[in-house]
Amino acid sequence: MTTDEVIQNSNNKEFMLKAVSRNGKLLELASPKLQNDKEVVMQALEQDAESLEFASKQLKNDKKVILKGVKGAPWTICYASEKLKANRNIVEEACKNYGQALYFASEELRDDRDIVKEAVSNKGIIIKYASSRLRNDKELAIIAIKQNKDAYHFISKELQQDEQIKEIINKS
Repeated sequence: MTTDEVIQNSNNKEFMLKAVSRNGKLLELASPKLQNDKEVVMQALEQDAESLEFASKQLKNDKKVILKGVKGAPWTICYASEKLKANRNIVEEACKNYGQALYFASEELRDDRDIVKEAVSNKGIIIKYASSRLRNDKELAIIAIKQNKDAYHFISKELQQDEQIKEIINKS
């Protein structure tokens, strides 16, 4: 299947279903109509979650579509609508394996202790995107610093003076 064939058949649903099942990123060459077709997009995501980039704006506001993308490639949360970046289930799923997802989360979710804990457990430095309230949470600060000592620079000034935290920083 050549690029020219895909372009010529960009509006042919059956052809595009077959094409994206082999290479999800061929969704980029699909017609806008098919980039907005949930069946075609879900098939593309099944093959390559990164193809979420090429889904229509409307489908980037569809919880099932975004969740499928995020489960396959957590960083694709960046393509989610603002509404879905405020969806606890989606952000939590992304943060489990990709702490950087916290960067894309709504302000409200950056103040959600469980989500922030999930994020800093695998990417300590991401504490810098947590709410100021949670950057002053000693348990979260310790988790973040143990994961990445540079997280120390992003915790509250008060916690930077904490003896237990200083001890962790000063170890090796």
